[in-house]
Amino acid sequence: MPSYLEEYLPLVIFMGVAGFLSAALLVAPFLLAFKAPDGEKLSAYECGFNAFDDARMKFDVRFYLVSLLFIIFDLEVAFLFPWAVVFKEVGLFGFWSMMVFLTVLTIGFIYEWRKGALEWD
Repeated sequence: MPSYLEEYLPLVIFMGVAGFLSAALLVAPFLLAFKAPDGEKLSAYECGFNAFDDARMKFDVRFYLVSLLFIIFDLEVAFLFPWAVVFKEVGLFGFWSMMVFLTVLTIGFIYEWRKGALEWD
């Protein structure tokens, strides 16, 4: 039975060190942080402008368009990396499938550009 416990000793030590470091990093800011905030730090910050009027006011649609464009191109990169890793194995079908995918994304990007979604006036 002791041999089984010896196999888990490195895991227990690792978990102990991880727990100690986690606790230390959680407590350190309360002990070491500078405690003199100014009014600017304590003010509310909402999407680039100060809060005013009602909390239920409508946001500008450009915030949502920028976030959607980010998600689209982030997913594009997420699909391109695995494709590039197995590029030699996927063959001609995999190549043309990715070209169709990139063409659809390019058409969407051109559409958004022409509609003015990237203009920030």
